[in-house]
Amino acid sequence: MDLFFSFIVPVYNRPSEINELLESLSVQDYDKPFEVVIVEDGSSESSEDIVAKYKDKLSITYLKKKNSGPGDSRNYGMDRARGNYFIVLDSDCIIPSQYLTVVEKSLTNNYVDCYGGPDAAHPSFTSVQKAINYAMTSIFTTGGIRGNKRAVGKFQPRSFNMGISKEAFGKTHGYGNIHPGEDPDLTFRIWEAGFETKLIEDAFVYHKRRIDWNKFYTQVKKFGMVRPILNHWHPDTAKFTYWLPTLFCFGFVGAVTLLIFGVLWPIILYALYFGLLFVHSLVINKNFKVAMLSLIAVVIQFAGYGFGFFKNSILIGISNKKPEELFPKLFFKTL
Repeated sequence: MDLFFSFIVPVYNRPSEINELLESLSVQDYDKPFEVVIVEDGSSESSEDIVAKYKDKLSITYLKKKNSGPGDSRNYGMDRARGNYFIVLDSDCIIPSQYLTVVEKSLTNNYVDCYGGPDAAHPSFTSVQKAINYAMTSIFTTGGIRGNKRAVGKFQPRSFNMGISKEAFGKTHGYGNIHPGEDPDLTFRIWEAGFETKLIEDAFVYHKRRIDWNKFYTQVKKFGMVRPILNHWHPDTAKFTYWLPTLFCFGFVGAVTLLIFGVLWPIILYALYFGLLFVHSLVINKNFKVAMLSLIAVVIQFAGYGFGFFKNSILIGISNKKPEELFPKLFFKTL
């Protein structure tokens, strides 16, 4: 198959991020044509001047639309792109120079209509960014579902670094209006349409995650809140492992309670787990501070996700309303 790639990047009030992303795309070692489609999603801080700087370096299209969320913006870009294979990126990513070469080689050797790649921590990232990256990608926290070859279960691409063929996009009609959660929802519908997905392990991006601890808690809480909705829509994909952060939190409260009564072994198990996380993060990041901050990131991740998942699982279980009616803030109105 003669592949022609179109990068699809929605942006919302992030011109500085787009500058870094476009700079990294302009130095790809790929020797064939490709295009970049930037979709301005109703931003008040325009990226138009930044994009104009790269007109001579990249085949780039700049689109403006009213705000309707990242999923609808990606669909908007793919509808107007010229390529036959779309690569969806978040605006807070930096792309290694070999990225497209790696992707084309992998798809040529083993073609699939949808792939995902990992996210990595760039050396320039802050300690908090590196700690959050660890929490989100470690095999000991998320099971490696965001880009680890030892991932638990069938690999689910994520839209910060996700490729989808024009054919698969056409048959699935792209992303839905839920957010977050639009990328696993699309992946499930891609499977239901008969297409295959895979992880391209070497097609990683540097994902900056422009968040502090409060924003991280809000983000992971929303991840937990949308998972029961996805389980409701796609019951065959529901797994017991989605309950683990909730059980972790309840178990920790129980362990502390038992400690008051002199029962030590439950809290010892938690201490051993956190010790494992510390050592693993230290080995990966080679930084004591990042390893310590990784423990904070994991606690925030489990608490936020666990609470959001538990709350919405209960609400969906006892209500006859549709998720769009129960949780309107998790859905964008499409154009």
